[in-house]
Amino acid sequence: MKKLFFAVAALAALTFTSCQNGVKENLNDNVDSLAYYLGLAQSDGLKQYMTMQLGVDSTQVDEFIKGMIEGAKKEAGESEEAYMKGLEVGKQVKEMSENLSKEVYADDSTKTINIDNFLAGLIKGLKGESEMAADSAGVLFQNMLKPIQDANMEKKYGDQKAKNQKFLEDNKKKDGVVCVPVTLEDGTKSEIQYKVITEGTGAMPTDTTTIKCQYEGKLIDGTVFDSSYERNQPFEVNMAMPRVIRGWVEALKLMPAGSKWEVYIPQELAYGAQDMGQIKPFSTLIFTIETLQ
Repeated sequence: MKKLFFAVAALAALTFTSCQNGVKENLNDNVDSLAYYLGLAQSDGLKQYMTMQLGVDSTQVDEFIKGMIEGAKKEAGESEEAYMKGLEVGKQVKEMSENLSKEVYADDSTKTINIDNFLAGLIKGLKGESEMAADSAGVLFQNMLKPIQDANMEKKYGDQKAKNQKFLEDNKKKDGVVCVPVTLEDGTKSEIQYKVITEGTGAMPTDTTTIKCQYEGKLIDGTVFDSSYERNQPFEVNMAMPRVIRGWVEALKLMPAGSKWEVYIPQELAYGAQDMGQIKPFSTLIFTIETLQ
């Protein structure tokens, strides 16, 4: 989602209320907590922006917060300098809360997050009264947001996901296709599939090998989305820091130098629920990979 200029597990819902400068946080469910932790996560960056860029000192914080609240809520206010600076920040807080609402509720424009929870997190962190560090709140926020984003994408692209899963189920039954199980970080199981085109006779890669290869990537409908062959430029993967999708790593570590395989990578070992342009959410990727001697 869009970051503010001061940007720096599913949980059980928390239920409590408190008041920060007249703003009440009501953390009754995960969406309420999401907004609160986003505010808390942003507070360190806001504090630096407030003092270093806007020149608001510690004696003016309450007036700044007052302006920020009213700017976020479109309420009228006074014209003191710190207040006016807070008012400008509040407008951006409002924009960020609207963006979060879109992330949480997808296409349902009738629903919005409670901006009081966002503001309460910001204010508590800004005043040094938070029960949690801003960076910890940021991690918590991301961990809570991801399953919500994934669920929204699955709702939108459910047919795409089913079609790609069926492709893999049918493909594994074909002659010459080998299936290799893979355990994901959360303990669930997946697998890559491959078919040998050329059997390599070179060395097996190690965890520190740099592998030079040529490749072509396509979707299950045959659409080619990337090709080193077309660029006439081999691609290098350092197995110590691969910087490629998990499915590539799992395939490369099985390939002797000089191999050429067709590799079938399920979405959970590729880009998952992310929309990558040509590569839509939950896409199975098919790569021809040739490891060079």
